[in-house]
Amino acid sequence: MPAHNRTIELDGTLWFRKSENRFLGADRIVLLETIDELGSISKAAKAVGMSYKTAWQLINTINNLSERAIVERTTGGKDGGGTRLTLEGKKILRQYRVIQEEHRKFLENLETRLGSSEKLYQFLKRISVKVSARNVFSGTISTIIRETVNAEIILSLKGDIRITAIVTSGAIDKLGLREGMTAYAIIKSSSVIIGKEIDVSKVSTRNVIFGIVDKIIDGPVNVEIDLDIGGGNIITSIITRESAKNLNLREGGKACAMFKASSVIIGVH
Repeated sequence: MPAHNRTIELDGTLWFRKSENRFLGADRIVLLETIDELGSISKAAKAVGMSYKTAWQLINTINNLSERAIVERTTGGKDGGGTRLTLEGKKILRQYRVIQEEHRKFLENLETRLGSSEKLYQFLKRISVKVSARNVFSGTISTIIRETVNAEIILSLKGDIRITAIVTSGAIDKLGLREGMTAYAIIKSSSVIIGKEIDVSKVSTRNVIFGIVDKIIDGPVNVEIDLDIGGGNIITSIITRESAKNLNLREGGKACAMFKASSVIIGVH
């Protein structure tokens, strides 16, 4: 089967193309390019056939996993502000196009040498992993405190944000975790509690991170809260409308995200 008919993601890289318009995660790249062109995430989302909510979710994920912010909001101007790519974002787009061209050449050469790549594609598909959790952060393991059964891991994110996780000692060995290595913290949005004016000394939850409410997306039953916790990191929580009303949350207001160390999943490449 020709390489251009297949696509698979392994360790964040798409090794096969599905079409000329989807290559190395092209859906996200196209979104970034359209934001750069239109200066508005709502206009960009509409142009690429994506919901506004999904577009913001993708942008938050991209910014969380990047060492520097890729997309930023702007204020003022004749239209009252918008969204634009940072210099880092523009550089990423340029580098992506170079990789795209070189990858195309690689696939053509690979197909010539291997013939049919169907079996290889099926193998890569089986070992690929995707997660449904909304919050995925990249960081460095700064501390591992190991006990007989469990171990405490402290992951340092950009902006000097720290996340504590509790995993089994067996997981330390299985994943090959060690201090100084890169790892990922994965947290379900439903596990993140939002609070205001919290006295950290009076809560048992290990992870209490203060920030600014970046975005509130209202729904018929639940409300999605995006909290800017600094360093270009956005953490998302899903709470009930009643809870949001009681907390009197507003965009630009202060709040904090709380979640148990046992709710944090640690992942590595």
